[in-house]
Amino acid sequence: MELAIITGTSKGLGEAVATLFIENGIHVIGIARNANVRLQQLAVQHDVSYTHLTCDLGEGEQLKQAVAAIREEVKHMDLNTIFLINNAAVVGPVNQAMYVEHERLSNHVHVNLVAPMSLTNACLELATTQGIPLYASIVTSGAAERPVYGWSAYCSTKAAVNMFVQTVGLEQAEQDSHHRVIAFNPGIMDTEMQVTIRDSSSEEFIDIEKFKNYKKQNLLQDPLTVADALFNVMKNRSMLENGKIYAAK
Repeated sequence: MELAIITGTSKGLGEAVATLFIENGIHVIGIARNANVRLQQLAVQHDVSYTHLTCDLGEGEQLKQAVAAIREEVKHMDLNTIFLINNAAVVGPVNQAMYVEHERLSNHVHVNLVAPMSLTNACLELATTQGIPLYASIVTSGAAERPVYGWSAYCSTKAAVNMFVQTVGLEQAEQDSHHRVIAFNPGIMDTEMQVTIRDSSSEEFIDIEKFKNYKKQNLLQDPLTVADALFNVMKNRSMLENGKIYAAK
């Protein structure tokens, strides 16, 4: 039996990739602030389970509760594989660094960095204890590799995600373990994150017109297309390289 644990399943890329796992007969635990009735119905159609865990990944206590719930779920499943897709992320606050408030910055770091690190760590420990291979991915961004005006928080957390993946990948490779930890860069997608970006002012985000043109010129990829690329990367588990940053084609 195979299980996929996916964050941000209420919409966008998280919903799309969860759909593919379910359609391929893989049980799913979805972690999001809001439930997804469509995924629950789809799971019934494909004779697999879909378990929703309500969690605001910016809240440490809720994250701990989600991890505890995952451990409890796994106890009752005869698993031979665990997939982990750390997809959930926020782009805001979008503004010059000196105007970013502490509370918003703290929430951003917890959602984009602390949550995927904690979930990956917990799943690595759980999978090792159970003797089950873990294939974990964290969704990253091209912004991890270059500075973007107004995105000091986003660029920083995604850069940290990349280094975390490379470091944990190194640890697993040195131990010659069966686990694989990678990052996945989806490129630019037509999601609510893009709406948030386009709603910024030019004072907050100097590249606003460029991102508005992405939408006007139909340059944004559909989440289903990107989800298919991510699913194919994870499906070819034997080919995964620890610590590698993959990208959607």
